Amino acid sequence: MGTARLYAAVAGSGFRRYATYRVATAAGVFTNTVFGLILAYLFIALWDSKPHLGGYDQAQALSYVWLSQGLLMVVAMMGGGFEDELIERIRTGDIAIDLYRPADLQMWWLAQDMGRALFHLLGRGVVPLLFGALVFDLALPSDPLTWLAFLLAVALGVVVGFAIRFLVALSAFWLLDGAGVAQLTSIAGIFCSGMLLPLNVFPGALGEVVRALPWSSLIQAPVDVLLGTADPLGTYARQAGWAVALLAAGRLVQSVATRRVVVLGG
Repeated sequence: MGTARLYAAVAGSGFRRYATYRVATAAGVFTNTVFGLILAYLFIALWDSKPHLGGYDQAQALSYVWLSQGLLMVVAMMGGGFEDELIERIRTGDIAIDLYRPADLQMWWLAQDMGRALFHLLGRGVVPLLFGALVFDLALPSDPLTWLAFLLAVALGVVVGFAIRFLVALSAFWLLDGAGVAQLTSIAGIFCSGMLLPLNVFPGALGEVVRALPWSSLIQAPVDVLLGTADPLGTYARQAGWAVALLAAGRLVQSVATRRVVVLGG
């Protein structure tokens, strides 16, 4: 119980930390709304020329735009999470202090990242979606259970996104600066998460590949659960499978890195 309270407190501190950046949050809401408008009118033109592209009607496509804009910071699609701080701690050697703490390194950062994600869901996710619903005809469900199913998919997506970025940050143990790996991963995520275009519209084998990659758990999977175009249980299973596999890989890399720090420290 003490451990659970510890990680709950870490999550709470992560929420409060990002809540202090009120001006940045307001600027982010404005930016997401502007980009949402740009994408919405592009999607209107695209779906006018190709109705039911990717299995979506136009209302679903517009819903996809505003839901994805609301999720960008929740899943830290463009960075801005814990990874920069962790990379810096590895580079300076402060990570040695973290590794000797009685708290698990991976769980500590996961708890903090969950707090960050919750703040961005409330602080930067709700307003753009409400704006989109006021301006456009969206296909949003009225069933509360569907929204709960969506939130569960979002939570699993946050865990998958954390696991990817945790592995990226740990690469700094060998590269000293994980910025390059972080940038490459971010580019892959932008393309493979559905951030710019639903993965359902990708043709043939390319579409199958991008939907099978872990980044599809971040945006595409939660949105499809909300829109009713994907089986929730199958989506959860795929997300959970990636979460378990990536967290296990992160724990393995963390163990190797810990031994390296001990040997060098000794």
